[in-house]
Amino acid sequence: ELIQERHRHRYEFNNKYKEQFEEKGMSFTGFNPDSDLVEVIEVPNLKWFVGTQFHPEYNSTVISPNPLFMSFMSAVIKNYKKK
Repeated sequence: ELIQERHRHRYEFNNKYKEQFEEKGMSFTGFNPDSDLVEVIEVPNLKWFVGTQFHPEYNSTVISPNPLFMSFMSAVIKNYKKK
């Protein structure tokens, strides 16, 4: 599946460290198809952890937030109800 998001940064993940991060539980779940640079990371054994190189706020509105924000809020509500 191809997802396009807006970027505005000059930072990159150094792929030579990818294996070390994977050994500690981080998943690399999104890549730039042209450069193979990491764009999205997740840590599955945490309640919610997603890191992105793109800016989900750029295509969000109050009425239609980016799915990442909805996912985060769902995790917050689920965690709150457990207390």
